[in-house]
Amino acid sequence: MLSRFVRPITAAALALTAFPAAAAPDRAAVTQLFTDADRACKRDHGALWGISLCGPIFVVDYTDQKLLANQADAGGVLKHDGALWGGVLPDSVIIANTPTDWSGTHWTQIVVPVPDEAEHRQVMIAHELFHRIQPRLGLIRPETSNKHLDTLEGRYFMQLEWRALAKALQAGQLGVGGAAARRAALADAIGFRRWRYSLFPDAAHDEAALEVAEGVPEYTGVRLGLATPTERIAYAVRDLSAFVDAPTFVRSFAYAIGPAYGLMLDDADPAWRHKLNSGRRLDELLADAMKLDLPAGDAVAARARLYDDGTLRTHEEQRDRERQARLAAYKARLVDGAVLILPVKHGNYQFNPQTLVPLEGYGTIYPTMRLTDDWGALEIDHGGCLIREADKQATVTAKGADSVGTSGDGWRLTLNKGWQVRPGARPGDLTVVQADAPENAPAKAKP
Repeated sequence: MLSRFVRPITAAALALTAFPAAAAPDRAAVTQLFTDADRACKRDHGALWGISLCGPIFVVDYTDQKLLANQADAGGVLKHDGALWGGVLPDSVIIANTPTDWSGTHWTQIVVPVPDEAEHRQVMIAHELFHRIQPRLGLIRPETSNKHLDTLEGRYFMQLEWRALAKALQAGQLGVGGAAARRAALADAIGFRRWRYSLFPDAAHDEAALEVAEGVPEYTGVRLGLATPTERIAYAVRDLSAFVDAPTFVRSFAYAIGPAYGLMLDDADPAWRHKLNSGRRLDELLADAMKLDLPAGDAVAARARLYDDGTLRTHEEQRDRERQARLAAYKARLVDGAVLILPVKHGNYQFNPQTLVPLEGYGTIYPTMRLTDDWGALEIDHGGCLIREADKQATVTAKGADSVGTSGDGWRLTLNKGWQVRPGARPGDLTVVQADAPENAPAKAKP
């Protein structure tokens, strides 16, 4: 169910899946995936969003770039292969669970392996089908950091919101008395959220952007991938606990809450999807539709005790102490110590969003990733890479760098022709530069 991301540094994030080693696309598994996609499309008939989710899909293996597709490409590259079409994806195309323009066709791209569990697979494919039509709906949002969700208070009140949302979803199935219980739990959930927003000035804006970018696709995956209300509620409740053990919530939170808010909005205000481009958040739409009386001030702390006996708070305080120690180690390695600096102008990232670490005042740590840009490719398998968005730079430790600067402690660098590694401004630093750029030409000795 969890998607990953790949993005140019100047563009909004697009969903993708991480890249474990896998066999070439299994024909039976791919056929089942295409069947799931067709079933979801036909079940919907374009009713949910006013646009059909049906369209071109290819499934690709990251290890050898072989693919199977549900139709031919406009460019005529793919070869008819039984009931499917087959070929090899060129190196120039990023491999990811993401909408992909290739060979004259706008595809939904899926990376193997696909989930074995039917519900998981069905939600995933409907989620990814939605991403292909998302721009047409005007529901693309700029990238946001949500760095507050790696702090003690941000994480604590997010988990209280998740617990209250789960209670509200389950209360809706209780029959008599369920409506009142749902209202009370929803008021708590949104009250915890508003309190979090009062603590972090940018939180409302940042969370809202990712909720639309990824929470709404996950809602769509649950709504169209699963056939019955009972299945959808059960999956949404599972989503609200599935990310508790994630290393960070800065991206995963949207997948957890999107289905919960979306399904309850379906009941409270069936027209809510047409209001998303008004700029109103999911919590605002739901609170208004249900005319909720939200707890505030001291009442928030009192309501929190209904969802936490103190165990959650104690756990998060210990986690925060450990987080501060990790941040100090990252700063020593990637800021204060000798580093290799790479410019990021047209970068594409492949990474696991559950592991991102905001480093206040500097940027974001990607513990593992693959970064490509004009200069070539950087692969990080441990030790982290700091992406300094404001400076449009990436840094890795220069510790252990070889004599030409193409490998070091936890990273490997493959340079394109015309690029090289040279000494940086600080002693011990290295930097990647374009060899024939005038500003990088060696200084000539004065006569």
